[in-house]
Amino acid sequence: MTPVEQITGRAIPLGRDNIDTDVIIAADHLKTTTREGLGKYAFAPIRAEPGNIFDDPEFAAAPILITGANFGCGSSREHAAWALDDMGLKAIVAPSFSDIFASNAYKNGLVTVALPAPDVARLMSLAAHSPVTIDLDDMTVSANNEQFAFTLDPFRRASLMSGLDEIGLTLKSEGAIKAYEARVGL
Repeated sequence: MTPVEQITGRAIPLGRDNIDTDVIIAADHLKTTTREGLGKYAFAPIRAEPGNIFDDPEFAAAPILITGANFGCGSSREHAAWALDDMGLKAIVAPSFSDIFASNAYKNGLVTVALPAPDVARLMSLAAHSPVTIDLDDMTVSANNEQFAFTLDPFRRASLMSGLDEIGLTLKSEGAIKAYEARVGL
């Protein structure tokens, strides 16, 4: 994982509630075990709509998505996080997330920021014309001189900021693990 302390850039103001994992990445793209190339299939049902936000060149390469409540609901597919990462997203801001999606996002280095619905609505309005900054150090989202505080599990926050997932954290203890294995005869 790449360490994340701050993400700044345009934010796609999607704002839809209940975006499920079938919308994020359809089941027919789950046959792969590679993470590359899935971004082009992300949000296919929405991208099929005329005038959709994903076709707006103003939001091309935006690293942040702002959406509605219950983002990532539905089936538990890690491919959803892979697809979002592959399309260049580094963070998602919403009033709430599916627990499984939030866990998969964290494990893949995506930041999930939960804000109250009125703050998300205001941020969407600001994001339509201003860059957004998510700062994990001071736990704020800001745009156009307005700031919104959020909380994040301290372990996940530290992991994201250090760029260490569970495997990386385990490997930091490789010496102690080897010493234990030698001590017990493994």
